[in-house]
Amino acid sequence: MRTVSSDRIRNVANSVLSRAANNGLLAGNRLPTERDLANDFQLTRSTIRTAMALLEADGVVSREVGRGTYLLRDPEVGAFLLEDDVDGVEAILKDVGPADVMAARQLLETAAMQSIVAHATEADFDEMERCLRGCRGAMDFDEFEKWDFAFHHSLMLASHNALIVRMYHLIEIARQGELWGDMKRRVDSNQRRGHSRDQHYDIVTALRNRDLRGAQQAIKQHLDAIEASLQLGARV
Repeated sequence: MRTVSSDRIRNVANSVLSRAANNGLLAGNRLPTERDLANDFQLTRSTIRTAMALLEADGVVSREVGRGTYLLRDPEVGAFLLEDDVDGVEAILKDVGPADVMAARQLLETAAMQSIVAHATEADFDEMERCLRGCRGAMDFDEFEKWDFAFHHSLMLASHNALIVRMYHLIEIARQGELWGDMKRRVDSNQRRGHSRDQHYDIVTALRNRDLRGAQQAIKQHLDAIEASLQLGARV
């Protein structure tokens, strides 16, 4: 077995994500074991473990004792997170507030509906439905947020516009800010999650029907509800 130096750990983590993407793994799927990854890449298990720790710290995977390691993000999103300059990411999280994030989401997600209506494939709709099932089965705030994140990412992927996906990635980074999470958690409830799930279904239904106006109205109503929740969370 060959080992790698610490400055190549990020490359190892990227290789793991690339392999996952090539194998069709998505958010919620389990990665191979550390032993299997070490054998596949001809690396030591300690090197793989360090790479997994990096992915966990970046919010890309969750390591669950006795169950394995699960993707919290689609591999492509995880790769974007690893590519970003650490100082740049910290600057985004520091300087961009929830109001700025919501303003950007209103602009980009609403505009993206036109491209999604025009270009979404059946595979794209299958991924949206997978995320809807994940949201429906979520038992707590953290699990729901994971699937909500994956759902909105699936919408942007369905635009089949690489620039839209890349621009939205900045929003995804900002959404991981501590302030954002705290504000949403303060007003979390089963009722609010249920309302959000219903709105997700409305968005997908309109997109499946190639109903641009309906999709734009549905995403606007959903984002308006999120913004209202954040404003309430700021006052609690």
